[in-house]
Amino acid sequence: MPISDWFKAREQRNYTSPTTAPQAGDVPDGVWIKCEGCKRTLYAGDLEKSLMVCPHCGRHHALTAEERILTLVDEDSFAETDASMRSGDPLSFRSVKAYADSLAAAEDKTGLLEAVITGRASIGSAPVVLVVMDFRFIGASMGSVVGEKITRAYELALAERRPLVIVTASGGARMQEGMFSLMQMAKTSAAAARLARAGVPYIAVLTDPTMGGVTASFATLADVIIAEPGARIGFAGPRLVEQTIRQPLPKDFQTAEFLLEHGMLDMVVERGELRDTLATLLAYLAAGGE
Repeated sequence: MPISDWFKAREQRNYTSPTTAPQAGDVPDGVWIKCEGCKRTLYAGDLEKSLMVCPHCGRHHALTAEERILTLVDEDSFAETDASMRSGDPLSFRSVKAYADSLAAAEDKTGLLEAVITGRASIGSAPVVLVVMDFRFIGASMGSVVGEKITRAYELALAERRPLVIVTASGGARMQEGMFSLMQMAKTSAAAARLARAGVPYIAVLTDPTMGGVTASFATLADVIIAEPGARIGFAGPRLVEQTIRQPLPKDFQTAEFLLEHGMLDMVVERGELRDTLATLLAYLAAGGE
């Protein structure tokens, strides 16, 4: 679906509030959703109205890239850039499944050509370059095209002196592209350094999960680093870390709250407050922090 049609599709959705509890076998898929936090069964219409945040336990459920854009930008302000870019298969990689088949399946599942969407937009009337990752597309792993699109977003922000806002969600590097994938860490980090030297503001919003090479590169190089409540953020998984250091880890290790307490994040912000928080930060940064 073209970007220009997302707002219209959202407005045309029509949910009828349920009057009885769901019965197994007679409820269509997608009408009821089980919360991964409190395990309660939630009505999809109510959950969507709360921006996919559980009203009982506060669990922040995943958003698609399209949904994320809708929650953040001023209405009808988003204009996509580099929309036609898609990954190739430079290594002719094949494991249990051929990489080309994985790409085709991800495109069919998500309607996207890659795991990241970039574009110009405004947030609280402030012009920005916006980057949003979509975990549904091969775990939003960072391959050549993901790295290239993000680097181009940095370059666009630099050329037009627009603040850059990146919303991350990723499992890390895309192993099917080998060294081509690992190169994206250096490339995006170098782009972040150029933006910083030019004094153009950069805000990162880390969502669940943000792991691996994304955490180790551009995600943690922002002027302001925000995370959603409960987001898992780190490089290696906790089991691997425990095996490496041979010590037990805290229960909340690699959660947004743990990382805030230990100085890796600047703030943890509820999803419903994120747009206003970004608007406030953008206004402050545009004024030079005065």
